[in-house]
Amino acid sequence: MSGFDTFNTDFYQSSYSVDDQNQAAQGYNNAETPYKPYDGQYDYSQPMGYAPQGVMQPQQPYTGQIFQPTQTYTPSPSQSMYGSSFDDEPPLLEELGINFDHIWQKTLTVLHPMKVADGSIMNETDLAGPMVFCLAFGATLLLTGKIQFGYVYGISAIGCLGMYCLLNLMSMTGVSFGCVASVLGYCLLPMILLSTFGVLLSLQGMLGIILTAAIIGWCSLSASKIFISALAMDGQQLLVAYPCGLLYGVFALISVF
Repeated sequence: MSGFDTFNTDFYQSSYSVDDQNQAAQGYNNAETPYKPYDGQYDYSQPMGYAPQGVMQPQQPYTGQIFQPTQTYTPSPSQSMYGSSFDDEPPLLEELGINFDHIWQKTLTVLHPMKVADGSIMNETDLAGPMVFCLAFGATLLLTGKIQFGYVYGISAIGCLGMYCLLNLMSMTGVSFGCVASVLGYCLLPMILLSTFGVLLSLQGMLGIILTAAIIGWCSLSASKIFISALAMDGQQLLVAYPCGLLYGVFALISVF
């Protein structure tokens, strides 16, 4: 045992003693922060006297009522993410370029060749009416046993292309291909009447020839009138009516034969 005590004292030499520990404890227990033994209880009524920087302070207690939330911020309609309500949006048909009022006015203009055409309405790319009239023309031909839908659309495309080139050479302002197709398609309406008469009677007699000539003149007169008013081509209606008459004459041949 004496050997172990000798080894223990010689193992590590230090200048620290128990007296130094007691002096450190007495220095901590100063008058400002007296030491109190912990008895297992804590007085929560005393406010915290120290809050380090960077630590959030406790929030204010909730003073509202249960199931009755406080008033929150509600954005105004001008600040909403959509910017406008659905009531301010235009109708779907108007976005697609389908205006039934303009379709009806164009139809009345074609049916009344002597009526003055409105150039602002006629100078529009409206293909809804022409598509309907082409289908109606093909359907009336189908009633007579003639399946000519391919010829109707093919001749229409070639005729619109030819009139487009001709009108751009004759007019100073120029015209779009959609406008030419729209006007020629609306003026196909009298040809539907001719094919309807072909269902009821034969168009290869004298009465049929007179009726066919009148329908061709009706279509070409209506188309030339609309082109003249839309493109401001005063004094050139006969020059425009001649190629239109050739185009509608091909449709008349399909109806007759």
